[in-house]
Amino acid sequence: MTTTEPAAEIPHNHRRRMRGRDPHEPHRVATPLELLFDLTFATSFGLAAAQCAHALAAGHHAVAIFGFGFASFAVCWAWINFSWFSSAYDTDDWTFRIVTMVQMIGVLILAIGLPRMFASIEHGDHLDNAVIVLGYVVMRVAMVSQWLRAARQDPRRRRACLTYAAAISIAQIGWVAQIFLDFTVGISAVLTVILGLVEMAGPVIAERKDGGTPWHAHHIAERYSLFAIIALGEGIVGTVASLSAVVDRQGWTLDAALVCIAGTGLTFGLWWVYSMLPSAPVLHAHRNRSFVWGYGQIIIIAAIVATGARLHVAAYFIEGQAHIGPLATLLTSAIPVGVFLGSVHALHYYLVRRFDPLHGLLLGGTAAMVALAIAAAIAGIDMAVCLVILMLAPAVTVVGYELRGRRYRPEALRRDAH
Repeated sequence: MTTTEPAAEIPHNHRRRMRGRDPHEPHRVATPLELLFDLTFATSFGLAAAQCAHALAAGHHAVAIFGFGFASFAVCWAWINFSWFSSAYDTDDWTFRIVTMVQMIGVLILAIGLPRMFASIEHGDHLDNAVIVLGYVVMRVAMVSQWLRAARQDPRRRRACLTYAAAISIAQIGWVAQIFLDFTVGISAVLTVILGLVEMAGPVIAERKDGGTPWHAHHIAERYSLFAIIALGEGIVGTVASLSAVVDRQGWTLDAALVCIAGTGLTFGLWWVYSMLPSAPVLHAHRNRSFVWGYGQIIIIAAIVATGARLHVAAYFIEGQAHIGPLATLLTSAIPVGVFLGSVHALHYYLVRRFDPLHGLLLGGTAAMVALAIAAAIAGIDMAVCLVILMLAPAVTVVGYELRGRRYRPEALRRDAH
């Protein structure tokens, strides 16, 4: 057992040694501070989704893809680093709280820079990401201070903590360079990929030293599920936008009811499918699977936010403000839904290491529903009906799993344990 810091049992917030939490601590749940921290990312997702929807509705697909991809990685990666560190070293003392507040400020600075970044991609040859990078650097420098504190106060894992701090610091040199140097969009994209790989390599190297950090499997699984809920909020926002567009043009008609059902049902279906992942028990038994699981979540979370943004594109189309046709409008929602469902199925297979015929049937049924929605858009069927058909894509997985698939999980987990 590792030395524990039972923060919940201490009624004050005096500074305490950062020795590492117990990875087997019972009833470990997200703290109010972590939930407050997450709210800043809801703002970032909202701005990124709004800018992405505007670009797509205008037919600027390259702007939407690159801008949203850059924003999604920056937002998700900043959240991931804080959450894994907090799972291992959260002391909830005044120092930890103040540094977390600094990171929240960095998130808000990053969010403010998103519209400028999207506009620079659309109107110029140079990427204006200075404000985004500044916010990101603020977050990461604060994170370095946390890792240095952990290295000083947890001698058993000093090398792992210092490796984290070094990897983050090296990457920040490259990010800061982008603030002061005026790169083209293409060069900025290449540098972003390189620096992203440096950032992602840091945890892989660090966790091989000193036995890794004492993160808590059930706690980190809960944190990711809460992050997914933050992302799903964009689905609700997109649904409201689409519903408002229909009501403004047609009043409270059948189309309004269909749009409401489609948007809410699609968002609910994505949440239900995500909740099927057996993340906590598998990560508890196989901590080495955390990297693929954690990094794969970036794609899943981005796809969730993108789905909400695309529902907003449907609102533009219904209002007659979009410069794209019905097929392109439907594809903006169908593609992220397909990416989400495919990624969840792939991650499920990676976790349990078993692919049964049922999952093949569910994937086939899901693909059929997406294809049917696309065919309906090509045939000129009303957009509200197309969205209802698309809603059935995650419903196929949900119904199949609840009727037949749930009984396979205990067996799969037992076989994986051996």
